[in-house]
Amino acid sequence: MGAYTRAVTSEGGEDFDVVIVGAGLSGIGAACHLQAECPGKRFVILEARAESGGTWDLFRYPGVRSDSDMFTLGYSFRPWREAKAIADGPSILRYIRAAAHQHGVDRRVRYHRRVVRAAWSSSDARWTVEVENAESGELERLTCRFLYGNTGYYRYDEGYSPRFEGASDFGGRIVHPQHWPADLEWEDRSVVVIGSGATAVTLVPALAARASHVTMLQRSPSYVMSLPEHDGIADLLRHLLPERLAYPLVRWKNVVLTTFVYQLCRRAPRLMARLLKKGVASQLPADFDVETHFSPRYSPWDQRLCFVPDGDLFKALSSGRASVVTGQIERLTGDGVLLDSGATLDADIIVSATGLNMQMLGGMAITVDGRPLDLAESVAYKGIMLCGVPNLAFTIGYTNASWTLKADLAARYVCRLLNYMDERGARSCRPIPPDPQVPRIPLMDLTSGYVRRSVDRLPKQAATMPWRLHQNYPLDIMMLRRGPLDDQMAFDDGDGDGSSDMDDAARGVAVVN
Repeated sequence: MGAYTRAVTSEGGEDFDVVIVGAGLSGIGAACHLQAECPGKRFVILEARAESGGTWDLFRYPGVRSDSDMFTLGYSFRPWREAKAIADGPSILRYIRAAAHQHGVDRRVRYHRRVVRAAWSSSDARWTVEVENAESGELERLTCRFLYGNTGYYRYDEGYSPRFEGASDFGGRIVHPQHWPADLEWEDRSVVVIGSGATAVTLVPALAARASHVTMLQRSPSYVMSLPEHDGIADLLRHLLPERLAYPLVRWKNVVLTTFVYQLCRRAPRLMARLLKKGVASQLPADFDVETHFSPRYSPWDQRLCFVPDGDLFKALSSGRASVVTGQIERLTGDGVLLDSGATLDADIIVSATGLNMQMLGGMAITVDGRPLDLAESVAYKGIMLCGVPNLAFTIGYTNASWTLKADLAARYVCRLLNYMDERGARSCRPIPPDPQVPRIPLMDLTSGYVRRSVDRLPKQAATMPWRLHQNYPLDIMMLRRGPLDDQMAFDDGDGDGSSDMDDAARGVAVVN
């Protein structure tokens, strides 16, 4: 704690300008931006787990990797220097921790600290944050002017595992990728991976290298697209140009490319569906049933595309070391899986790559002036704040591009907002809710199972700006880096009662009934 100054309230608890919740990719990036753009701000990072890195420390299943290129998943302020554009999990973890160490924000992290609740007081213009210390078992309290959640949107303590009838009869091991056992041995064993999403298509080729056989058992197919593991244009530009020029050029090249693919998927879904299936067929044996196993019932980008580096999934399928089965599970048996078709799949190990459980703001309970916040009834503002909730921001990355592109923009917006409040002398800011007549729509527009299961617990967005969540990086640059800070935002300019610029509409907060 000697690395930075901390303030102590009269009650003996610590007081900070900003509390960042989460020390993963987003939280470390937010801290680096805050330190650079808001010098002098007192801040701390609270991390529930024992290590930094978030997703990239938690997920340790074989082959874990990014499905975004590292020139856009990497931070804007720290170029990605390694050879692979599609990087493995350990490489990404090293990158995050190196950035934290370089900027000194690793010294600001407090581990084993899970935020359980946060209470806003307008009269004090402060959040009181209650933190569970997992090491001591004690409940700690601190206060802050601004609360910044960088917790992602899924539960770290449990993945989604549907109930399989007959699971107790199965004689092998059933594992979930989110909690991969360190002692699991799959060499020369039969493995069934249940699922068809990004985790499943990553696991299958990684496991197939040592297993006797791997079967990807899917209820329905996903769109899968091969990407080169190495970016040839990036390699050339890095060879010809200084890093300070090459990195942003490659970053923007990849932004433009991913934006083009996404827009084409949305505007010409039939064309893209044909192109994607044709791409799959070109990498598989001529007699492979692409129509059954790689022809989804939905349009491209209704759910995320699954990217595979250098077509490693297709190589595993072509070699015969892996296969795909599309069907419904009837039940598990003592030695495998029985399908509703009557077919059976032998298995020594079953991997339930069945998805995530979503959770906003790490599951913390929030109150505003004593009123409990109902996240499901709240409306997001610019995809970063919640209407009626003062001095609170959160990070949700893009679903159609790199997470970090949006996380960087969110962090820079928060820094702009904090500096604007200082210049104005404002104690707090509170987004104004949209007119009740403006239609509310789900915050995330994907049809993926993990989104559908959680849509009734997530905030909403409105159909018009600034309550609309963009999935467009160039548009977000204009709004978050260049746009006004006072549009549909009420400020308390510090007359002491916490209400000077706050009308009734600005105070609208969705409360738990």
